[in-house]
Amino acid sequence: MSQPVVELKNVNIYQGNSMVLGDVNISIQKGEFVYLVGKTGTGKSSLLKTLYGDLELKEGEGTVVGHNLKGLTWKTVPFLRRNLGVVFQDFQLLTDRNVHDNLKFVLKATGWKDENLMDEKIADVLDKVNLKTKGFKFPFELSGGEQQRVDIARALLNSPKLILADEPTGNLDPETSDEIMQLLFHICRDYETSILMATHDYIVINKFPARTIKTERGKLWDNASISMQ
Repeated sequence: MSQPVVELKNVNIYQGNSMVLGDVNISIQKGEFVYLVGKTGTGKSSLLKTLYGDLELKEGEGTVVGHNLKGLTWKTVPFLRRNLGVVFQDFQLLTDRNVHDNLKFVLKATGWKDENLMDEKIADVLDKVNLKTKGFKFPFELSGGEQQRVDIARALLNSPKLILADEPTGNLDPETSDEIMQLLFHICRDYETSILMATHDYIVINKFPARTIKTERGKLWDNASISMQ
């Protein structure tokens, strides 16, 4: 059995001095799709931030894509993040440059040097998200769905073992939302990339069912029933 992509054991997650989630135990395997649900303020974002090294893990044990979360420093966090893709609700694209240069900016920031290899990689990820011909477009020239695809392409640049998606369909209409979900499931299945997706959208979960974990009353519940709204 291969090592889980995410493993947290007896973890307590803090925001400042207050504990937001206690006794968290979770394991996510390679190529697994998992939803993270829960009301605002119940610790979803804190959990995601812990997984990508934005919040320090103070109590318990945790590994993400083979990196120990305990004792991460500003020097080691970039190595963790190179194996992760993060997809945001609000895209966070740089508005002053086109799609190709948005992606190139990330590659340079994560240590890529060779121009030809960067161009090849950018073409590859744009192809994966069906935006092969849109590299020259600026973000404002794209629809919301296309901008979200660019965000997913950006998350794929370093061939991550895990994608953390924070409300990726939150700002999209239902039809576009379905397209993005199909794309995420395709990436999960075809590239064996694990995906942990935080969402409030129970319609999406009903349409694209998968294992669901839930933050509620300071705990994390696995295989949660989503009718427990």
